Amino acid sequence: MNRLFFLTVLLPSILIAQHTINGKFSPAKDYNVALLYKVTPTLSEYIANTEVKEDGSFQFQLDSKATKGMYRVVYAVPQEDYNFDVIYNAKEDIELTFNSETGVTFQNSIENKLLASYTDSMSMVTQSIGNYFRQESQDTLALNAIFKAQAETQSSFEAAAKNTIALSFIKANKPYIPKKFKDVNTYVDNLRAHYFDFVDFNNVILQSSSFLEERMLNYVFGMSFNSTDEIASYKKNIDVFCEAMKSAPKKVKRILLIDLWQQMVDLNHESVANYIAEDYLMDLAVSLNDQELLHGLILFKNLSTGSVAPDFTLETGKDKKTITKKLSDLNSAERYIILFWSSTCSHCLDEVPQLQTYIKSKGKGKIKVVAVALEEETLKWKDLIANYPEFIHVYGEGKWENEIGNDYGVTATPTYFVLNKNKKIIAKPSDIDALKAFFDKK
Repeated sequence: MNRLFFLTVLLPSILIAQHTINGKFSPAKDYNVALLYKVTPTLSEYIANTEVKEDGSFQFQLDSKATKGMYRVVYAVPQEDYNFDVIYNAKEDIELTFNSETGVTFQNSIENKLLASYTDSMSMVTQSIGNYFRQESQDTLALNAIFKAQAETQSSFEAAAKNTIALSFIKANKPYIPKKFKDVNTYVDNLRAHYFDFVDFNNVILQSSSFLEERMLNYVFGMSFNSTDEIASYKKNIDVFCEAMKSAPKKVKRILLIDLWQQMVDLNHESVANYIAEDYLMDLAVSLNDQELLHGLILFKNLSTGSVAPDFTLETGKDKKTITKKLSDLNSAERYIILFWSSTCSHCLDEVPQLQTYIKSKGKGKIKVVAVALEEETLKWKDLIANYPEFIHVYGEGKWENEIGNDYGVTATPTYFVLNKNKKIIAKPSDIDALKAFFDKK
């Protein structure tokens, strides 16, 4: 009976608290809360959150339901930018420190420390290879010795990581290793050609981490083709990457390509973003019946610089007569500004008068403003537009549900589009200052 009582008391505590992830952030004042997720190839499952103490320390309790695999610690927003991955093998506690400058360091965890040691060791060998070529050394035996050390390092870590989660990363990270001397150009060409040789895009562990994303971005942005055409290099690298991952599940391809597409959007490489969409992502969206993704890609392409602006109906006044026209029919100026604004938007009420003053300074016939007001009711709008008689005013009924605003992907006011006389989009200034800067440099 005593044994039975002991087990009934002890067993729940064993099930509730199996292992822990203990960490410490520095500088402590920069962190408030940490969140923990279990990562799978297509989603992240929320596990827990914990307060970061004044000294930067935090702890996650993992019970027996916490299965081995890849976990992600999030420490700020946006979550996709401020996080790091942790291997959990369900056999040991994990201790770590994290600094935004130096990253994560593991004090306790066999697998995480093994992977970190591998990364550091291979980095030192790579640095030795770089130093050799930079010094333009003619000592071929020295380079062969470095290559031999690199191969031995790879083999020894693969052996040490046998039957661990870390092995997936160590094998996938295996670089191109020549068996004999190569000149620098041949070596670099082979690095590029064999970059994805050991990456298994169907490996669930790799899919559940940031590894595939980092590998993709390092290749697309890091591999150059000795070309002055940066855009052409990006497109060529994208083709190589997509060929390498052709056997990956469609949902994994979708995640990676959306991330790459977004990187190009953020860098304002619209032609590259549209290349990814037209050559790869749109077909993928169709095959997955992802209408939302397909619509977003088409909308971005339609609003890219160089595209003809989406057409819509407006009314212009002449000799006290109202004439209904299309945007495409306007021919009264050299440049057009489409302004999306609202009578209830404080930023708009600040910037629209500045826009009026600036346009007047450019002279008649130079720039025409088409002001589309996204509104829920007309009263205030009608009072305000009397102050801007030189604008062409369009009432955008329905506010955020307005068809014109939706065609232009408007999610905030004020939003600006600059068109040439042929109604092609030539700029998308972020605010009134950026708009002025665009015209002033012309």
